[in-house]
Amino acid sequence: MPQLSLHTPLGDLTLSEEDDAIVALDWGRGRDQQETPLLLRARDQLQDYFDGTRMAFDLPLAPHGTAFQRRVWDALCAIPAGQTRTYRDIAEAVGCRAARAIGQANGSNPIPILIPCHRVVAADGSLGGYSGGEGAVTKRYLLDLERAAPGVPSLFAVTPRTAQKRTRSS
Repeated sequence: MPQLSLHTPLGDLTLSEEDDAIVALDWGRGRDQQETPLLLRARDQLQDYFDGTRMAFDLPLAPHGTAFQRRVWDALCAIPAGQTRTYRDIAEAVGCRAARAIGQANGSNPIPILIPCHRVVAADGSLGGYSGGEGAVTKRYLLDLERAAPGVPSLFAVTPRTAQKRTRSS
């Protein structure tokens, strides 16, 4: 299975290809390195992502998982960069009653970042879990990176108001 590693602000990541599709993104440096056109394209798109110039990926993905997990991962890919959804939102989108099952599918995601499981948060707005890198610190980094990217609508946009002169009434 061809693999290619790249340096990122989060440390080394390794991409794996099988049958002309990306099947895994792992934390750390892979032992065997083989450049293929697809792995080079994926590396370039990830580098653009970390540079803040790309927030969507155009790559063939073929994650190994159950039919339920693949439905969850498809729903994750529909979450726009810079936005989040709750585990319950994803559960409703895939016709599941248990938000916990969504968390388990997220934790089994073999292609993090490209399948953006970091965009799923707890119902109370807290980060929830993240199985990649340094856990919650990595998840926060990815969310902040996306929210700061040019062209990504901010969830916290502030509309400037014109200052008004205060007057005292007698």
